[in-house]
Amino acid sequence: MRTLLVWLAGGLTLAGSSQMALASGWNMPVGVTDLSREIYNLHMAIFWICVIIGVIVFGVMFYSLVRYRHSKGAKAANFHENTTVEIIWTAIPLLILIGMAIPATATLQKIYDPSGAELDVMVTGQQWRWRYEYLGEDVAFNSNLATPRAQIRGDEERGENYLLEVDEPLVLPINRKVRFLFTSDDVIHAWWVPDFAVKQDTVPGFITENWVRINEPGIYRGQCAELCGVDHAFMPIVVHAVEEDEFDTWLAERQEMAAEEAMGIDREWEFDELMERGEGVYGSICASCHQPEGQGSPPAFPALAGNEQLLADLEWHKDVIINGVSGTAMPSFRTTLNPVELAAVITYTRNAWGNESGDAVQPAEIAERLQ
Repeated sequence: MRTLLVWLAGGLTLAGSSQMALASGWNMPVGVTDLSREIYNLHMAIFWICVIIGVIVFGVMFYSLVRYRHSKGAKAANFHENTTVEIIWTAIPLLILIGMAIPATATLQKIYDPSGAELDVMVTGQQWRWRYEYLGEDVAFNSNLATPRAQIRGDEERGENYLLEVDEPLVLPINRKVRFLFTSDDVIHAWWVPDFAVKQDTVPGFITENWVRINEPGIYRGQCAELCGVDHAFMPIVVHAVEEDEFDTWLAERQEMAAEEAMGIDREWEFDELMERGEGVYGSICASCHQPEGQGSPPAFPALAGNEQLLADLEWHKDVIINGVSGTAMPSFRTTLNPVELAAVITYTRNAWGNESGDAVQPAEIAERLQ
């Protein structure tokens, strides 16, 4: 029930966003799934019931205030109780509530029924990004905010999808039932896409589920809807819904890329290759906390540029990146990044911004350490 009520109540929250809001800006979206449309119709039916009740109640009240006002000599009736009236004003609201509860219960049963799914996607909330894993398909990636920091600082004009754009969108097929499994690596987040009528908390240590069957191809946007820290506003969600054949092609390409990445673990990487790859990983994963130039935001996020401990102790540096630091904001990237990405970002942070340690960490070293 909480999921449905939060969805109904939250429909106005993102009304200012062109992709997520509704045509009028004052109502919840109809959405692009059968379930979202059913929820919308339920919402509108209950809305009009409330309007009719309001008109009747306030109409009678204002009529009584005017018709029987004291200035016209009206005298209040003096009676204690009326059994018939009390039965009527109890029975009518009860019948109205039952009339609303029946379709609402049927809708809730559908919301909590992910059976028959044709695709399973694990959604993991992380400060401050999303990780998607297509279960059984050997495809996983992180999805990070793509809005340039210059726009956030106000140095550039804001784009059309300001704070609602990512580097890696979630790609889903239309006309297939997709089951989502939700969890979190750190704090509680909430994955919310209004056009799907899906809003689900991601809770550390727990797995919750929801589902969607998209009817129309398109780009659908959402964001984290649970206050999750300083960069809560920078956790957008972008879903590309595509035709089934297009999705199968995309999935095959991603599986091929994953296989090539796995083969790259065993080869010797050149220093420049590691630096180029590491710069990309750092920009998408690390820069939001440690800043683009490695200057950090002490004391929560220490500077990496000129960090003496980082430069003096390579093994300590590897351990911090792989396992995180307990009791701090530094998470473990053991499962978030693959050995190539881990090796690249360690190499990059040891040699960027004037650090110049000269160390080149190989993916094979990291893979061995992860075992």
